[in-house]
Amino acid sequence: MVETPEQSPLERFCAVLADHGVEFIVVGGQAEALMGSARVTYDVDLCYRRTSRISSGFATALATLNLTLRGAAELKFRLDAQALALGQNYTFEVDGEYPLDLLGYLEPIGTYNDLLPHAETVSIGGHPSA
Repeated sequence: MVETPEQSPLERFCAVLADHGVEFIVVGGQAEALMGSARVTYDVDLCYRRTSRISSGFATALATLNLTLRGAAELKFRLDAQALALGQNYTFEVDGEYPLDLLGYLEPIGTYNDLLPHAETVSIGGHPSA
């Protein structure tokens, strides 16, 4: 029997979002690593496309993860399409240990639509991702 390696947090998060039709671009240190940088980073930064149609799928995707607000795990936070529509940038922890930043806007670059023309598509865990 061939054992498959465990998914990295980046592979896991990308798979969940891709499976729910969420459009996103990997940014930050993980993007640097995908492009060959030797920089080591453990958090995952994803810039996502903000649309009302995606918000519902986005909320459904995030509901499959064990999310808490980073630095405020004790606060009750309802993660649904309405909450996602009201906010833009979120800093979470998944399973109490994996940092995940979901960014609707990157200062000073802009939104997903601003980044997209400069993004490269790569395969992450068998899923195409920008």
